[in-house]
Amino acid sequence: MRDFACRNCGQQLSFENTLCLKCASALGFHLPSRTIVTLDDNGQTEIDGSTMIRCANNVVAKCNWLVTKDSDHDGLCESCRLTRTRPGDGDTEALTEFGDAEAAKRRVVLELTELNLPIVGRDDDTSTGLAFDLLSSAHENVITGHANGVITLDLAEGDDVHREQLRVSMDEPYRTLIGHFRHEIGHYYQMALVGDGEHRQRFEELFGNPDDDYQAALDRHYNDGPPSDWKSDYVSSYATMHPAEDWAETFAHYLHIRDTLDTAAAFAMAPAGATLASSLTGDVGFDRIIEWWLPLSWSLNQINRSMGHQDLYPFVLPAKVLEKMRFAHSLIEPVTI
Repeated sequence: MRDFACRNCGQQLSFENTLCLKCASALGFHLPSRTIVTLDDNGQTEIDGSTMIRCANNVVAKCNWLVTKDSDHDGLCESCRLTRTRPGDGDTEALTEFGDAEAAKRRVVLELTELNLPIVGRDDDTSTGLAFDLLSSAHENVITGHANGVITLDLAEGDDVHREQLRVSMDEPYRTLIGHFRHEIGHYYQMALVGDGEHRQRFEELFGNPDDDYQAALDRHYNDGPPSDWKSDYVSSYATMHPAEDWAETFAHYLHIRDTLDTAAAFAMAPAGATLASSLTGDVGFDRIIEWWLPLSWSLNQINRSMGHQDLYPFVLPAKVLEKMRFAHSLIEPVTI
């Protein structure tokens, strides 16, 4: 994540800011230029000859992204238009959780865009296009997961107590909204980047056959648990369950690492070349990413411990995991602004 500043007064800003707390300027995020701009008294700004206004979800989803005035997609931004289902207007509790989920999703969509990963929505591909169903388990049974491009998220994950209870009960070292989005989006990119094309053979060499019986693997995982030696080959115990989950976990961790390095570089905690916009292709690029990540994650863990918190990144990256992650990296070409 970049370090943003108010263009009117220079005040440092967060990615989620809708208002500058110093000069009270209204703000909006412009995805193509990756910048936060100030809006006039009418809530508008001119960018490259186009009049821009805030996304139609600026209230219900706390969205500060900009769209072209009188654009298609019902005035929704690039992130919000991917959401297919949301809570009803009368469900105030779920709508609060919905706003938190959309905020996490916007961070993920920005990272995907910076990495030049393809994002094809359901409107353009009705069979496997990307879409999000953000639903609350308070009123119905909701299982977080992915199916042919549709990502379902239980909005109850936005509740800190509920999420922490699940994290402890499932013996997980890490569980966050953004983590869920990155994991489930990994399933989408298995289809988009691997599928049955030229990379399928290498995928199977590293992860196994993605067509293995999923239900049988799920039953085995929850009945027997992970193999005793799983830490030598997998980034998490859940990754041992099925080749598709191993890929999704590995892909999610790649996104964790790239975005955290990008933020660290923005605040001079990592080399400038660690940003998402930098050209870090191939094996050399991946080696540099890991070379920067290992000491950074170690230091951040120690800082967390100094504050009495759990490790920020409570994971080990053995050689086999790095080999899998290197494969994911090889499928991604960065975009330069």
